[in-house]
Amino acid sequence: MTNAKEWLRPTKLAGVIVLAGLLTACATQPDEQLAEGEYVEDVNDPAEDFNRFVFEVNMGMDKILLRPVAEIYNAALPDVVQDSVRSFLDNLRTPVILINDLLQGEFSRAWDTVARFGINTFVGGLGFVDLAEGWGFEKHSEDFGQTLGTWGMGEGPYMMLPLFGPSNARDSVGRVVDYFLDPLNWILPGQSWAGVEGVPGGATANFSRSLTDGIDMRARNLDTLDAIEENSLDFYATIRSLYRQKRRDEINNGAPEGGDEVPSASQSS
Repeated sequence: MTNAKEWLRPTKLAGVIVLAGLLTACATQPDEQLAEGEYVEDVNDPAEDFNRFVFEVNMGMDKILLRPVAEIYNAALPDVVQDSVRSFLDNLRTPVILINDLLQGEFSRAWDTVARFGINTFVGGLGFVDLAEGWGFEKHSEDFGQTLGTWGMGEGPYMMLPLFGPSNARDSVGRVVDYFLDPLNWILPGQSWAGVEGVPGGATANFSRSLTDGIDMRARNLDTLDAIEENSLDFYATIRSLYRQKRRDEINNGAPEGGDEVPSASQSS
């Protein structure tokens, strides 16, 4: 099972669909002894009232749709099968991870990405078995939102997106760029989908991948998210704080500014 932060990874529609499952509960602003202007600056959430509304809608969708499907997924598939699904989905993200490794000048991590793809694809059954991890090539994730962060771009205002969950201006731009960087969205032939002819094959594949990813990640965090909600005075504020911490951690690869590297949620996911 994953730790409390893994599900917050904002990579694609899947990760976002997962977040849709985390976002319900009637939350109220924490009773802090701060002036209104100081509070807004500290949490970077100028549209908080609207974001809380979207949060509740997302959580409602989770309770009636995503969570029940995730519970069935957990009951139907043993852990070893779920691990294979996760490994395969991670392997499909290799091109996006590699491009962002290179854009960030992380050439050592880029080599790890290439090695992981080669080993897991050709020896690990198209990625269904993560042999590379045991061979010393650790898994990591990169996206264009992180790349923009390493280039010095600020996060921009915090946002709660419908379906996609926690984000900010920088990561929203990054998500769009990652879509166009992913070869899977371009190389597959057109298909007929929902009665519409000529739908790009990549769009259909990406939707299927994202949906599976979302269900898998939600299933892995059923108990963790329940515990977070139960122990949070303000579930919305807790999700916001975890998301912002997670993104800072991923941008710094687990190392605080000006300090030595520390254990990283992004490295352990």
